[in-house]
Amino acid sequence: MCGISGAYAFTSGGTGFLQQVAAANAQLQKRGPDGGAVSYYSRVALGHRRLSIIDVSCAGDQPMHTPDGRYTIVFNGEIFNFAELRDKYLPDEPLRSHSDTEIFLLLYTRLKEKTFALLRGFFAAAIYDHAEETLVLVRDRYGKKPLLYYKDEDKLLFASEMKALFAAGIPKQVNWDLLPVYFQLNYVPQPYSLVKGVQKLSPGHYLTITRSGSEEKAYYELRVHPERYRAVGYEDAKQQLVSLMDKAVQMRLISDVPLGAFLSGGIDSSVVVALASQHTDQLRTFSIGYKDHPFFDETAYANLVAKKFNTDHTVFSLSNNDFLEHVDSVLQYIDEPFADSSAIPEFILSYYTRKHVTVALSGDGGDEVFAGYNKHAAEFRMRSGGMANSLVKMGHPLWSVLPKSRNNKITNIFRQLHRFSEGSRLAPAQRYWRWATFMDNATARGLFSTNITQRINTKVAQAIEQEYTGAIQTADFNEVLLADMNLVLLSDMLVKVDLMSMANSLEIRSPFLDQDVVEFAFGLPTEQKIDRNLKKKIVQDAFRDRLPPELYNRPKKGFEIPLLDWFRNELWGLINDDLLHDRFVEEQGIFDVGAIRQLKTQLHSSNPGDSHATVWALIVFQHWWKRYIAG
Repeated sequence: MCGISGAYAFTSGGTGFLQQVAAANAQLQKRGPDGGAVSYYSRVALGHRRLSIIDVSCAGDQPMHTPDGRYTIVFNGEIFNFAELRDKYLPDEPLRSHSDTEIFLLLYTRLKEKTFALLRGFFAAAIYDHAEETLVLVRDRYGKKPLLYYKDEDKLLFASEMKALFAAGIPKQVNWDLLPVYFQLNYVPQPYSLVKGVQKLSPGHYLTITRSGSEEKAYYELRVHPERYRAVGYEDAKQQLVSLMDKAVQMRLISDVPLGAFLSGGIDSSVVVALASQHTDQLRTFSIGYKDHPFFDETAYANLVAKKFNTDHTVFSLSNNDFLEHVDSVLQYIDEPFADSSAIPEFILSYYTRKHVTVALSGDGGDEVFAGYNKHAAEFRMRSGGMANSLVKMGHPLWSVLPKSRNNKITNIFRQLHRFSEGSRLAPAQRYWRWATFMDNATARGLFSTNITQRINTKVAQAIEQEYTGAIQTADFNEVLLADMNLVLLSDMLVKVDLMSMANSLEIRSPFLDQDVVEFAFGLPTEQKIDRNLKKKIVQDAFRDRLPPELYNRPKKGFEIPLLDWFRNELWGLINDDLLHDRFVEEQGIFDVGAIRQLKTQLHSSNPGDSHATVWALIVFQHWWKRYIAG
């Protein structure tokens, strides 16, 4: 695990070229606190920061070169099947290390781009062929590790994080066309960026750069194959899932440094812990609790799982002040606006876990792959019809006026009924987008000043919506989950986990995103994943006899925090006196002062709705603007 950076000159490099990459690499220190280096050649500079996980000796240092000096690699990630690949393809090759990096590099010298499809794990890498003067950038199948790049007529710069590209000197310009999309989703969907000229390499793709330009190609694409396991009985499918997950977990236990697991008390993390505990002596597990907000606290369920599997369990039971003291650290690390507020507990859990281990397993990906979200249950019921649907739809005028908030059980029910009734009026593709967003495009545009509104091309947001919903065309529910993989998982969940874990130099491994598990899931028919009574059906049923019964039939809360209460109290000064102060907003000229004032009023009303989510998106943007753009 590490951070990578680099540059390719279409003309010539020069000493300034090296300085750019060195400056970029220095920004990735938290990704790689165990060492760093930059190698410079006439056309290319490659930088690397190392977090030592496998082969912690200097033999695993990067940039790494082949013995003949023709190829050089910088690599961020883990290849879990590297020993298997070594034995199959390189049985007689003299090796200088025990690292997966060396296997990756040597395989590439023999198989070139065919190497990528053989790799099991998560990665972003750059490989330079000195003889051909060709640079290849590549990213893992599902986009766990980030890879951003900026290209102009002279060069191509790349890095693991936006702050590294800023340090390398790219223009600090906002992509105004993407601003409404950011406020709709609270993040920017990949491969797009809120920084003009910056793109993210697509998952399962590689980018080949030569003196004459660049070309991007796919080596992997996830598809829906519901016919693949349709003939397989449900009992056999459950057994197959257990076997695949057990293998995925076991592969991810390889480490030369201390390893543990996140344990939230939800089904997914509990499954991972149940399986991991079979292969290691007294697994270390970690969870966080909310001392001051019992509604959000799920540590009782985590404790049940820890007790059942005899893990060495640590609960970080935190007060409001404990959480709030980390908010600034979260804002400081975000280098492109990203406003999923669950990044705050993700950061805090990573912060405290890193004091004990360097690697942690997690249940990330289970909801997107196996239909675990409340919106999935709502979509399934919508497609199934029935009297209950009709009654909720008829009640739309009532749900519109009742108080709505995530912060307590009753108002959250009103919020869900309102969103369900809204969705009932839309076609499946439009409904998916509505349920994936906090507001429609017109409402988002209403946040901006007239000057900014006139600069925004409205067709861009429309095209992006179509791009991410276009796959939802038939009655196959797997199309909805594929949309989630391409939108929510890639640009929200994985970004959150990568940013917040790397801010604390902690590696996260996700067995539910193992290639064989994901491919298996997208070969299952809908009825084996979700029905009217059960989300994530096959996961829950396959492990029902292993997990505590208390984990079942309870409401899903997610990794939420009491943001509304904080905004009304402890963080009100940050909002009203600083980042969203009327004078600052007016002088800045991006947002409409009246619209921002109305949002602040709604925060303190009896019907706050999702205003706290939009205010958090504004806080994140304003902090980023001050630090990276205006400054």
